[in-house]
Amino acid sequence: MAFSVEGRRVTVAGAARSGKAAAELLARRGARVILSDVRETVTGAESLQRLGVELELGGHVAETFSQADLVVLSPGVPPGLPVVAAAREHGVPVIGEVELASRWLRGRVIAITGTKGKSTTTELTGRILEAAGFAVTVGGNIGAPLSAQVERSTPDTLHVVETSSFQLEQIDTFHPWIAVMLNFSPDHLDRHPSVGAYAAAKARIFANQEPGDWAVINADDPQVLAMARRSRAVKRLFARRHPDIAGTRVEAGWIVDRNDDRHERLVPIDAIHLLGPHLVEDVMAAATVGVIAGVAPAAMTAAVESFHGLEHAMELVAERDGVRFVNDSKATNVEAALRSIESFESGLVPIMGGRFKGGDLRLLRTPLAARAKAVVAIGEARTLLREALSGAVDVHEADSLEEAVRAAFALARPAGVVLLAPACASFDMFQDYAERGRTFKEEATRIARGEA
Repeated sequence: MAFSVEGRRVTVAGAARSGKAAAELLARRGARVILSDVRETVTGAESLQRLGVELELGGHVAETFSQADLVVLSPGVPPGLPVVAAAREHGVPVIGEVELASRWLRGRVIAITGTKGKSTTTELTGRILEAAGFAVTVGGNIGAPLSAQVERSTPDTLHVVETSSFQLEQIDTFHPWIAVMLNFSPDHLDRHPSVGAYAAAKARIFANQEPGDWAVINADDPQVLAMARRSRAVKRLFARRHPDIAGTRVEAGWIVDRNDDRHERLVPIDAIHLLGPHLVEDVMAAATVGVIAGVAPAAMTAAVESFHGLEHAMELVAERDGVRFVNDSKATNVEAALRSIESFESGLVPIMGGRFKGGDLRLLRTPLAARAKAVVAIGEARTLLREALSGAVDVHEADSLEEAVRAAFALARPAGVVLLAPACASFDMFQDYAERGRTFKEEATRIARGEA
């Protein structure tokens, strides 16, 4: 029977981007919607109210959850909140926004997850499919929430969806035709109770797949291979470091599709205009999806060649006196920062810090000792960084990101790299990683123009 919310009382928790999209979708589908948030004000309130959405602001009310017919959680709302637990105790179903939207999609889903590289891979996959003439929507954890894409969904639509652990932990029937797992390392331990819980949430991307579906997995990452082992989907491997695998690999300057009955060049490496060798893996994953979908190599190459990366992901911002400024504000965990750091050979001055999410900062000692002139630490994690990196690299501290950029520029001269690779979340100093990245870019641009 088709999923329906007609006349049902639905509480949506969290009035950020995904929650508002879910509330709007539910209201248009005939539900009586209450949108609950701890904040006193939310943007777009008037348009939601015109649709009949009731706003409950300034805190969550227990009865709003326990007396609902359905509770929908935005990704940023922890599922362990007491009001959510109370709803479950009263037998109220609790699902995530992605799960809600997926129940009404008419097209097939290509879901992409991993600790690092999700956004780049999602965007590039969409571009590759569009270059081949497919009807495509791109979003989820980036761009338009999945709930905002439902009305445009047709049987021919391919929905390319970036999925975070926060979204995946609240799925029930979410069913990707192609599920992509890029990599895995500890992250979000400020939200998940353990590394095992974080891994279990990520692995749910495979939970509802069937034998006719596809699992695209990174054969360079043993944890990814282990997480995908129980998937019923057809396994399709990609690997940059293992040239002998059957699947997508690198040979003689090309990304190739190599199997027992097939050898085809897909994309030349020199068509990739992205900083950092690890981003080749993102291109390989996107190209693997292209192979499954039947995209011709020429279309893949055209899409890759025109793609110069995402804002805040290894983004070359400016240059002055031979010093380059690179914005990788999306490097919000230790593994992501490690990959950023390893993209450069020498003369590096990373700006690191913020709100620590867990992981082992000591993993950065050896790569920093080999490449960095110094580290400039900011935010709540300054003391943690100083302790973890002591003896490996000099650690300077700054009270603001603007001060940190100026200090890093002085340390990097001549011919160095100022790299924003925080290894931490931004919420101690900024609204999100994007605001942090924009602040970095503004100060770097001022320095490049000689204004600072």
